[in-house]
Amino acid sequence: MTILAIESSCDETSAAVLRDGRILSNVVATQAIHRKYGGVVPELASRAHQQHIVPVVAQSLADAGLAQQDLTAIAFTRGPGLLGALLVGTSFAKAMALGLGIQLIDVHHMQAHVLAHFIEKPHPVFPFLCLTVSGGHTQIVRVNDYLEMEIIGQTQDDAVGEAFDKAAKLLELPYPGGPLIDKHAETGNPHRFALPDVEMPGYDYSFSGFKTAFLYFLRNEKARNPNFMAENLNDICASLQFALVRILLKKLKKAAQDTGIREIAIAGGVSANRGLRDTLAKEGTERGWNVYIPKFEYCTDNAAMIAMAAYYKALRGDFADQSVSAMPRMDW
Repeated sequence: MTILAIESSCDETSAAVLRDGRILSNVVATQAIHRKYGGVVPELASRAHQQHIVPVVAQSLADAGLAQQDLTAIAFTRGPGLLGALLVGTSFAKAMALGLGIQLIDVHHMQAHVLAHFIEKPHPVFPFLCLTVSGGHTQIVRVNDYLEMEIIGQTQDDAVGEAFDKAAKLLELPYPGGPLIDKHAETGNPHRFALPDVEMPGYDYSFSGFKTAFLYFLRNEKARNPNFMAENLNDICASLQFALVRILLKKLKKAAQDTGIREIAIAGGVSANRGLRDTLAKEGTERGWNVYIPKFEYCTDNAAMIAMAAYYKALRGDFADQSVSAMPRMDW
């Protein structure tokens, strides 16, 4: 079984090749055009996908040492994501599969993030809890099998990745700001500034109020000292990151305690955050968890995770037909 996978849900154009469960190549093209706007512009993203998809697919096949005729299926991200961006990958995959006369596999983007843990060993043991954190999602997922997952908690408004990015914009950091907050936090004091927690029922999250509180915190401090941000940037970033990680892990710890599950994983773009990775590893040691943290290259959007999800769907004979369409919002 040889699968070409395509990822185009947001601002990364990616293609990967998988053969019999093993990733042979994983190529990602980033879109630098969004930096001057301070965030992803959907129309520009879809145009960039159109420019990148042919060379990215060609490179992924070349890196794998294969030709189009060696493929047995084409996989693609169906959703969730930006509609225009998804349409590029969906249309390309459908056309290529039709032209080659091979199977088509549609993949749920967030399920693929979870299944990135099966690209390389060690693999989590079922059932496990996965904290999926990105610019658009914040979820605690109970994973019972490769394709049997249940969301037991999620954000009721904004995602934690958006909280990082909006905070970075308030701090006048260039886009994407999340990684820069992480970098500045390395040398800052995480206990310098107290930022609020947010209480939600069960395992759910909320970050809209946190963003507002951070806005007012900066506004009040700058009123007293116009140079506040420049003079305290590292400590602000460290305190911000500490607070967001605390909020994330508070609910994850509760879910682990209530379910008795000790297999704990993280996935999604924010799982590349060093503060989150280090704190989770420390909590795992203290609580006797088996913790699974993906490589950085499999945290952000990439086609290798799409290929892995497609592989398990193919094993079950779960294929799509040419009537399949992109879905910006997609249920599990």
